[in-house]
This record gives sequence, structure tokens and C-alpha cells, in this order.
Amino acid sequence: MSKELTEFLAAHPDVQTIELLTTDLNGMVRGKRTERDTIRKVYRDGFSLPGSVYALDATGTTVESTGLGVDTGDADRICRPVPGSLTMVPWLEGRAQALVTMFETDGVTPFPSDPRQVLTRINERFNRLGYTAVVAVELEFYLVDRERDAWNRLQPPVSPTTGRRMNTTQVYSMDDLDDYDAFIQEALRMAREQNLPADGVIAEYAPGQFEVNLHHCNNPLDAADHAIMLKRIIRHAAREFGLEATFMAKPYIDQAGSGTHIHLSLLDSEGNNIFSADDPEQHPPLRHAIGGLLKTADLTQALTFPTINSYRRLSSEIYAPNSKTWGYDNRTVAMRIPSGGRAAYRVEHRLAGADANPYLAVAAVLAGVQHGLENKIEPGPAVVGNAYDQDHETLADNPRDALRTFENSTWVRETFGAEFTDVYAACKWGETRLFEQQITPMELDLLLPYV
Repeated sequence: MSKELTEFLAAHPDVQTIELLTTDLNGMVRGKRTERDTIRKVYRDGFSLPGSVYALDATGTTVESTGLGVDTGDADRICRPVPGSLTMVPWLEGRAQALVTMFETDGVTPFPSDPRQVLTRINERFNRLGYTAVVAVELEFYLVDRERDAWNRLQPPVSPTTGRRMNTTQVYSMDDLDDYDAFIQEALRMAREQNLPADGVIAEYAPGQFEVNLHHCNNPLDAADHAIMLKRIIRHAAREFGLEATFMAKPYIDQAGSGTHIHLSLLDSEGNNIFSADDPEQHPPLRHAIGGLLKTADLTQALTFPTINSYRRLSSEIYAPNSKTWGYDNRTVAMRIPSGGRAAYRVEHRLAGADANPYLAVAAVLAGVQHGLENKIEPGPAVVGNAYDQDHETLADNPRDALRTFENSTWVRETFGAEFTDVYAACKWGETRLFEQQITPMELDLLLPYV
């Protein structure tokens, strides 16, 4: 039996139920629960879960065109716990949780459609470069009132401290942090209990919007695991205060969108940051890494913009990049080199929405950087000033164009695997059609009486 499990059960005799968690393509947590007397068997032999769990659309319905549903009899595969992920569930007494990842029925071959296995594959390819990828994830999210307004629209929350509803943009406001300090402290407490390196929360650029930062990790898989677990914590902490937390990319059309910002630096065999330089904009390794990210931004946009709502984030000029741009200490570009001195130089990938699956978003970043370093891709001139006011190559503004580029790319198929590419594309085409077949209230209001 796993030493980790033996020590955990001895330290927590009150634990009776263990949640076994994975994420589908949309980053939604799914899985099973098992009891204390059966968890040893799970750690020894794994447990069964249908492969179709990675073929679900936003409604939780199996997309049959993936070939993972009835065509295969909705067959089971084997899931195994991720070492080091066994922790307590902070919001439930006597409850623990562990992340799991899926293998084929032999229990050894990685299941290609599992997002964590996709990142494992990309990370193993990346390691051939001989560098250690240091990754940190920042998550933006909104707190919203659980009650809708008189027009059934989302509305900012009422502070549990002051009773005041947030209605203004107060970026970096300390008062807003004070108003929601109880929620923030509870979320950070839960994070500490699960050994997550969450190291700060700031008020962002819209009423009820916040950003939480995770400390960097020398293992990209750990960084993505932490992001998945932290999202779950934030949702549960919000519920404790009668609020709702959302990681939608654009919950309010007239306010800032929410992103997943991924910071990446690379260490050589002696632990030196290869991006360190007196002039980072002219430093070849940093330029090539950014060049690869820009070159592959279109190819992987379907991963970093996974929903219809993702593309609404591109509609406004509020720190959501909508072009293939880069620059030093510039938040209007897609790939930013943050300031902080030569030892801290890194790439901040700012494209992904908060709705992106962290495993797939981090995989897209690693794959793009590797492509740039191996092929010495130049990124072109850095942007100075406001990128929104300049003419630059833009990203796709709709999922159809992004999906066509993704599924028809030879590089994507070779890098991410043809089977995953086909399954992901099938799911996202299904979701696209699902959303396109809806008649919106605005269409009825503006067209029904007059045409």
C-alpha cells in the first residue's frame, strides 16, 4: 500500500470518505467517492471510470462523435491516484480528496484524452530540452450575488462586512479587500490546509472581480493541479458567505474579462534562469520562447479559448489581449515580460481565459515555448505603448475559425496527439452548435415585433 496513504489514514482517523477527482475537457471536476475501507484497493489496483468522462460537452452530455460513447459500449478505463495529491477537504468534516488520472485498460498506457495526461505528454517532450520549467498560475474570477437583478441579470455582490453593493471599478482597492476579507481569509485558509501555495489576492478591474496568485512550481503538473484545486476552494468559500464565484471569461459584457495568466521561466542544469539578461527584449532565448508562443497562438487558441463566452473577452480593450503581440512591462500585449530585474525575467502568457482548463492551457504554453526554442523563432518587434491602438495580427474572434485551425494543424496533431485533437475538436464543435442554436432574448426583443 502507498506510504502516502498509510501515513495519511494514520494521521486522520476521522476520515471516512475520499473523493477521487479528475477534470473533463472543460476543467469541470468529476469523479467518484469511495469509503475508508476500500481506498487501499484503489491505491493498489486503481478504479474504473468510463473514458467518456473526457467526451462531455458543457451540459455534461457525451458527445458521441468522439467515439468514446456508445461506439465503444461506453467502456471503462483505469484511474489511479496522483501521488502527493491526497489532502483533507476543508469544507467537509471527515472528508478527504485525491486527484486521479486515467490509463488504458492495461493500467499503464496513458489515456490520451485525459487533460492531465496531455500535459504529462507535453511536459515529457519539453524535458528533452534539458531545462526545468518554472510555472506560476494567476486566476481571475468574479464574486456575484446569488440573486439576479430585476431583469434576471448578474449583479455584483453585497459586502458581508458593510452591506454595500459593489458598483464601481476600484482596481487594487484595499477597501474592497477589507469588505471581503472574511471570504479571502477563508479561501486562503482552505488553500493552506490543502498545501496550495496561494500567496496573495488583489481587487481587479471591475466590481466583484479579484485575482489570486499561486506561487511558482518547478513542476508544471503541480502548477496545474494547484490551479484546479484552488478553483474548487474559491467556489466553496464563496458559498459559505452566500456568494457565487465564477471563472467565466466574460460574465459582464461591459466589464473586464477574467483570464488565466501563466508565468514561465526556465532553469538550466545549474539552476540559472536562462531568460536573465541586461536587455530582455534582445535576449535570444527569451525572444525565441516568445516567438514560439506567438507562432502557435492561433494553433492552440481552441484550448485557451474553450467556450463561446471566451471570445466575448476579446471584444473590449480592458487588459485582454486580442492580437499576437509582446512587450516589456506592457499589459496590453499577449506575451508580457514583467519587470523585476534580470533574475526574475520570465514570460507572462496572458491569452487564456479564466474558463480554460489549466492542464491544457499550461500544455499550450510549454508546447509553444519548445517550438520557439527549437526553431529559433523570432517574435518581431516588441510593442511600445497601447497595443489596442496599433495594427497587429489579430486572433480568431469566433470558435469556428479557432477550431478549424486547431484540428487541421499538423503541428497540433504531432504535439498533442491525433486522438486527443479529434476528441477535443468533436466536443467543441458540438458545444459551438449547441450555443449557436439558441435564440437570445435580444433577438426576440429586437426582431420579433418588427420583421
